[in-house]
Amino acid sequence: MYKKIIQLTEDITPELVRQRRDFHKYPEARWTEMRTASIIAAKLTELGYEVLIGEQVCNGEARGNLPSDEALEQEYQRAIAQGADPKFVEATKGGLTGVIGIMRCGEGPTVAIRFDIDALKIEESQDPDHFPVQEGFASVNPGVMHACGHDGHAASGLGVAQVLAQIKDQLHGTVKLIFQPGEEAGHGAKTIVDKGHLDDVDFLFGAHNSMRVGDVDVTPGICGSLATRRYNVMIKGLSAHAGLSPQNGNNALLAAATAVQNLYAIPRHGKGMTRINVGKFISGTSSNVISDEAYMEIEMRGENTELIEYMDHHSCRILESAAQMHGCTLNLNLMAYAPSLTCDLPLAEKIDRICKQYLNLNTTESPAMKVNGSDDVAHMIDRVRSHGGMATFMRIHNEQTTGNHNGRYNLDEEYMSRCVKIFCITAYELMK
Repeated sequence: MYKKIIQLTEDITPELVRQRRDFHKYPEARWTEMRTASIIAAKLTELGYEVLIGEQVCNGEARGNLPSDEALEQEYQRAIAQGADPKFVEATKGGLTGVIGIMRCGEGPTVAIRFDIDALKIEESQDPDHFPVQEGFASVNPGVMHACGHDGHAASGLGVAQVLAQIKDQLHGTVKLIFQPGEEAGHGAKTIVDKGHLDDVDFLFGAHNSMRVGDVDVTPGICGSLATRRYNVMIKGLSAHAGLSPQNGNNALLAAATAVQNLYAIPRHGKGMTRINVGKFISGTSSNVISDEAYMEIEMRGENTELIEYMDHHSCRILESAAQMHGCTLNLNLMAYAPSLTCDLPLAEKIDRICKQYLNLNTTESPAMKVNGSDDVAHMIDRVRSHGGMATFMRIHNEQTTGNHNGRYNLDEEYMSRCVKIFCITAYELMK
């Protein structure tokens, strides 16, 4: 059966590449993954899966960083124009863009596999030597790009669906393939957890692509990834003429600038790693007008609950104090958060053995390694573990030209075949 899974994956590898390039060419950021979701739902239906989509998958009230109604309507119309599946795209209207495929194979455990599908708000490089430009599948959507490899994750998910459907008679239990929107600052995993889709799951696993270091192919599990919180910040002041009567204004831009300088000055912590970043700052209308509004998007990270609370406390105190210093008011909105991510070692050890024994892949020295990044799959892992299930989240390493979140990023397409083989053999091992 292991040889069969490997061969089935090799047979569909050209299709994985084609599908990944299609998703890459038409990227959609958080809560606008309407074309992507509709295509996934259509393909799962063709393969015989029971398909949930839209409000069946996501708790809409729990979404973070939701675009305006007008923007969502524009994205919906663009998705239709760019080839969204007409049978399923309507269910995504308004930004409910999750998809779950369910395959029932009699009595046995429920195994869930998670794939994130959203792109980033990054302009893709148009350099002639950039591989997607050379091959004609660079993003056609201005300001949006798959710069984190979620196009490859989504394509891998469809590959897993196809292979598992072909070995269905050898499986016992239920498969849930979760295609999650809004991983990038959108609180997407939490919206799916809130709908109860992880409540009956016995085993959960997923993966993220990662730049190769040395000869390691796979990190089977993660322990202690950084917890994260993201805020949208609005500081409001009072506009005035910058030359005639600056004393009559309350400078929101200056308040925000004061906050930025001091956010980056938060002391590091002796008990572990912390991070802070102001990723967006918008303020002002003209050189001769005291700015009355300043908008920021900030993110903080900490190695554990104590450290994320430390960063949160100091960040909020700095923002409040900076606003007060300049006679301004502050509005803070918590847009997304994720706890630290720790995997179950027995499941990571099983995947470690699968990688070595059946796929001849090199794994890390320890099946579970510390990774400094963050991922909201931690919400799903916590829910599965809360009722006695097991979960792990992997890093599948590949050659990349740059690190993630870069306009020249390109996923090594070997990732997808490797991912499908690991996932399908793991599912078979758990359900045989």
